[in-house]
Amino acid sequence: MVKYYKTDDRKIHEEKTIRDGVWIQMVNPSMAEGQMVADMLNVDIQDILAALDEEESSRIELEDGYTLILVDIPSIEIRHEKESYTTIPLGIILTADEIITICTEDTPVLQAFLNNRVKEFSTKKKLRFVYQILYRIAALYQSDLRIIDKMRTEIEERIGKDTEETDLIALHELESTLVYFATSLRANGVVLDRLTRYKRLEQYPEDKELLGDVIVENKQAIEMTGIYRDIINGTRELLSSVIDNQMNSIMKSLTVITLIMAIPTVISGIYGMNVDSRWVPLASATHGFAIICGIIVVICVILFIWLRKKRIL
Repeated sequence: MVKYYKTDDRKIHEEKTIRDGVWIQMVNPSMAEGQMVADMLNVDIQDILAALDEEESSRIELEDGYTLILVDIPSIEIRHEKESYTTIPLGIILTADEIITICTEDTPVLQAFLNNRVKEFSTKKKLRFVYQILYRIAALYQSDLRIIDKMRTEIEERIGKDTEETDLIALHELESTLVYFATSLRANGVVLDRLTRYKRLEQYPEDKELLGDVIVENKQAIEMTGIYRDIINGTRELLSSVIDNQMNSIMKSLTVITLIMAIPTVISGIYGMNVDSRWVPLASATHGFAIICGIIVVICVILFIWLRKKRIL
């Protein structure tokens, strides 16, 4: 899908054709749509399609007549029948008169601009538009990181109550997500560092200040990722210990039950031997069976009390 947008009087509206100062938004474009835009703006089709490859790394390339900026943005995917976070590329191409954004999905990063939720936004101020996009990306990372921490807190609150092995798997997935985030944020940081030395388009003082804010927000997101990774690692270790302790308690209880049940088994086994009744105690007694059962109960109760005193049970 390819759409054209332009701002007039701080309000964005859709255009029908490519004009100067237009923002070209490409969402999962087909090969034909990519080729059309590439031919109209004299851009390499491979640079347009680069953002559609999930394996592409963040970078900035200065080409003849245009600049390609590739960054990673957070996204939601279905993993193990649950929503999980991942990162996907977002491509930004700056030409002399237009700006192009390419992504495999309609990301909330760009939706904020379409819904007029970004102050001082203009498609004509291309470099400031790029910095505003990068600022929204850093803010989205931080927002998703807070959601991830809430998910970890929910799992932590269940520890000791309804702890399950699925919680351990969920923590592992959260930790994997933070690894993706950390890798993407560091790569985005390299792009931001190169943008500080970008001289192809004129930068106004407020643009440089905005870029500084983006760098600060990106560093803060990196720090948050590291902190949350450490916390999740500690929670995962605690959860593993709790599950191991629960298993040990179950095994100890089963061992005690087996020990107590062994007493009547041994006694009944002795009395079940095929020997002369003269050698079997209480064999001729009127209430011999009841007396033997009583002795078994007494021995089991004594053993039970002893195990409780030793805190084995």
